[in-house]
Amino acid sequence: MSNAFIALGSNLAEREGFLKDALTLLDEHQHITVRNKSSVYETAPVGYTEQNDFLNMVVEVETALPPTELLDYCQRIELDLGRRRIIKWGPRTIDLDILLYNHENMKAERLTIPHPYMQDRAFVMVPLADVAPGIVLPHTHLTAEETLSKLPPDEVDSVKLWGKI
Repeated sequence: MSNAFIALGSNLAEREGFLKDALTLLDEHQHITVRNKSSVYETAPVGYTEQNDFLNMVVEVETALPPTELLDYCQRIELDLGRRRIIKWGPRTIDLDILLYNHENMKAERLTIPHPYMQDRAFVMVPLADVAPGIVLPHTHLTAEETLSKLPPDEVDSVKLWGKI
């Protein structure tokens, strides 16, 4: 079995409902078990800013799926929950990004692990540090907590605790 961390985000319609539905679909897969989940955080959009605020969280899963099959299933969840890729970094019902898979470094056409921008994004690092503060990012050799401490305080402060699901 492998260990993976997946970021979830939603900023359309019933954001909480989309997060819950994605969690259910992850956990219903016979080769995926959700082991731990962060709190939910509300954040302003990054990149394309003319859109609603996001709800973000990170889950830790145990899986028998190899990374590309996990990606395929995450993308199927996105499609099943109405995700449409129209504007880069645009509004979405649900977004699932594989952040870490074991302690592997991988670069393929469709998937890079660790996620190439995760260490720069407070909306990823805050929930990752919440769920696994001591996890080491293989590309930086720093823990999630150490990585979070290196981000600008105003960016970290902009990630607001929303609640639990």
